[in-house]
Amino acid sequence: MTTATPKRRAASWLAGTVVAGFVGVSGAADLAPASFDAGTALEASQAAIGRSLPDLELTDQRGARFRLGDLHGQPLVISPIYTSCYHVCPTTTTHLKGVVTVANELLGGPAFSVLTVGFDTDNDTPERMLSYARARGIEDSQWIFASADAATMGQLMEAIGFGYAREGGGFGHMVQATVVDGEGRVFTQVYGQQFEAPLLADAIKRIVLGQRAAEVSLPSLIERVRLICTVFDPRTGRYRVDYSIVIAFAVGVLCLGAVAVFLWRSWRELAPRKRTT
Repeated sequence: MTTATPKRRAASWLAGTVVAGFVGVSGAADLAPASFDAGTALEASQAAIGRSLPDLELTDQRGARFRLGDLHGQPLVISPIYTSCYHVCPTTTTHLKGVVTVANELLGGPAFSVLTVGFDTDNDTPERMLSYARARGIEDSQWIFASADAATMGQLMEAIGFGYAREGGGFGHMVQATVVDGEGRVFTQVYGQQFEAPLLADAIKRIVLGQRAAEVSLPSLIERVRLICTVFDPRTGRYRVDYSIVIAFAVGVLCLGAVAVFLWRSWRELAPRKRTT
């Protein structure tokens, strides 16, 4: 009899909180594994962080083809779902819609894209993806609902570390949103149907701050200061600007400066006395 390591037990416990296992009316994707293990799925998800995504071709909800590389240049959130899911996937997407609104408020407008992908390639056609988007009330030029053939979708799911398997008439799968940076690398993973908004928004904020740090202009500097001073208020569920952060920093700098001036003057006064003794 083998005993699970503490790391493995912890992974299994955490994965149990972010896994959807239920029966839908869906067919099965060709490349879906025969069984789903929560601990293994979570480990694979975490292992994907830092990985560059392949430049795959997908089809959006209106039948237009595009490549993942077309979305480079700004952060991207990838959310895998399957359209015949009747509870977890719709709940996840509806919650994500609210978090996207909060994140856009934080960033001052659309500064990232969202890609919802249907991994049940037997059924998640562009038409089904469009219907799924409309049922959630999502009409956003920055939000794409995409499908692909089984081989392409399998490559994408492997690249982002998304685990899923057939279970009954549906799928057991991770409940995962993958945050990708502007160069197409996996930046972090966010888990759960109803996660806290800062888990996603703050990750996107860090990416945007990194991108804007290379911009040398007064508007860019002002925007960076605004983002740094923006904090999440759990009472309202929204972000607010808190310039006390900058004020506290400025006061700290002034205090350090005052101490440095005092020490310098003291040294100047003591130095002549030492030379004359």
